[in-house]
Amino acid sequence: MQKLIGIKKINIAVFISGNGSNFKNLIFYSLKKNSKYRIKLLISNKRNAMGLQYAKKYKIKKKIINYNNKKIAEKNILSELKKNQIDLICLAGFMKILSGNLIKRFKGKIINVHPSLLPKYKGLNTHQRAIDNNEIYSGCTVHYVSTKLDSGKIILQKKVKIFKNDTAKKLAKKILKQEHFLYPKALNKVLINL
Repeated sequence: MQKLIGIKKINIAVFISGNGSNFKNLIFYSLKKNSKYRIKLLISNKRNAMGLQYAKKYKIKKKIINYNNKKIAEKNILSELKKNQIDLICLAGFMKILSGNLIKRFKGKIINVHPSLLPKYKGLNTHQRAIDNNEIYSGCTVHYVSTKLDSGKIILQKKVKIFKNDTAKKLAKKILKQEHFLYPKALNKVLINL
C-alpha cells in the first residue's frame, strides 16, 4: 500500500466483461481528494470489452485474461493480483464465476454489484424476472462474494420502483444509475473494515 499524505491507499483491482460504466464511476471516485483507494489493475475476460478504453484513458494497467481454461486463467489472475499488491477485488459486470480457490484466497476481499434486491433474482435476466413476477420494487445490491452464486453477505442495497410501462431495458437503465451511486458508497464501507 502506498502512503499518500498520511493516508494509506488501498490497491484495488476491478474485473469487467462489458461496458465498464461501474468501473468508470469507481475511477471517478478514486480520483477524489479524500479517496481511500486507487485502482491499480483492470482485468477483463473479453478483448473487446468497452470498459478497456477507460483503463487506457486513465492509465490503469489492464490485463485481458483468456478464459478457455479456467484453471490457467485464474492462475494468471492470481499472479497479476500478487504482482500489483492488490488488497481488494471489485467485480463490476464480470460475467465469469470465480472458483472457490480464488474466492478463498481473497476471503472477505471480493465484492460484487448485482442488479436485483438479493436474495431475490440471483444470476442472470434479473430485470425481466422481476417484471414477470409483478414485483413492485427491484434494485441493486453490493455484496461480498462467497462460493455460492450471489449469496454473500449484503453490504448495501438500493430499491428502485418498477412502473407498469417498464421494460427490462428501461428497468436496467434505472437500476444501473443507482448502481453508480451505491457501489462507491459500499466500497467506502468495506474499506473501513479492511
